[in-house]
Amino acid sequence: MSRVGRRLIDIPDGIKIGVEDGTVRVEARGDTLEHVIPAGFTVEINDKKVEVKRPSDSRRDRSLHGTTRSLIQNMITGLKDGFQKNLEIHGVGYKAQMKGKVLALEIGKSHTVDFEVPEGIIVEAPAPTQIAVKGIDKQKVGKVAAEIRALYPPEPYKGKGIKYSGEHIRRKQGKSIA
Repeated sequence: MSRVGRRLIDIPDGIKIGVEDGTVRVEARGDTLEHVIPAGFTVEINDKKVEVKRPSDSRRDRSLHGTTRSLIQNMITGLKDGFQKNLEIHGVGYKAQMKGKVLALEIGKSHTVDFEVPEGIIVEAPAPTQIAVKGIDKQKVGKVAAEIRALYPPEPYKGKGIKYSGEHIRRKQGKSIA
């Protein structure tokens, strides 16, 4: 049995969870997240605990058991605390600032790169070289952070570009005169 899938999920105060027609719906403070449960799986709610049960021991069902449980846990965590990814900009003159719902990036191109922030995501630029991506949906937060990073990924010679906080960029030596 999946070690992750068999663990029970605690439901914190202020969060409502329900299951209807194969869909798990989690609500808190006016926000709602939904996930479609794979066919055959059941989600039981008892005494402020959520349990995910799989229909059989087939390879497919075993692989989806832990994943389904983790997705439900992430929905609860997102509504309770939220998720955040931090990005750093490296390079002389490189900076970011918010202009309404648009992130304006000056990253060494001939023009300012404008990134439209999608609905349900909050992007902040607390300092000119820092970007914070926040939201309740873990997948959306990660996707938006990856899209911003992809605008100018860090290069290995000088280390210029946009990288995740704490990410280590492997540096190359470059050409040498021999």
